[in-house]
Amino acid sequence: MIVLEILALLIVIAIIYGIAVYNRLTRFKYRVEAAWSDIDVQLKRRYNLIPNLVETVKGYAAHEAKTLEAVVEARNRAQAADGAPDQQAKAENALSGALRSLFALAEQYPNLKANENFLSLQRDLSEIEGHIQSARRYYNGTVRDNNTYVMQFPSNLIAQNFGFRTAEFFEIDNGAERENVKVEF
Repeated sequence: MIVLEILALLIVIAIIYGIAVYNRLTRFKYRVEAAWSDIDVQLKRRYNLIPNLVETVKGYAAHEAKTLEAVVEARNRAQAADGAPDQQAKAENALSGALRSLFALAEQYPNLKANENFLSLQRDLSEIEGHIQSARRYYNGTVRDNNTYVMQFPSNLIAQNFGFRTAEFFEIDNGAERENVKVEF
């Protein structure tokens, strides 16, 4: 009789533990999705700002069409990326490179650099880039927490049985961007 009561108590404890682990896995899953949504919102803000920036530069550097077209093309590819972190990261890295080229181009046009509209757009873009960086850090932190819990024993047993998976980090895939910047005077 006591053995049955102890066994029933152990089963109840195991069920409560399983429910707690399932709920925690669900919470991690939705945090990752919400963090990705934050990145998506910031990327859309950047996509919306880029056409204005390109149009402002066009007025000053009409013969630099190749650079401007590269920015627009990179923006369109980034906007059309399928939303998976690895694909989105590749597209965003290409867009960041195109934007660097655009700002390097702006250095050649003193009137453009002094244009209030251009300066305002540049500040807005810089602010958005900061928000994107913060959103990426938060996303990668939530992915780390999710993946750790999904892979740890014994929560991995429940994760496997209920289809919880690890998520992908939003990473830089360009080796050159990982290297230290060389500054020369």
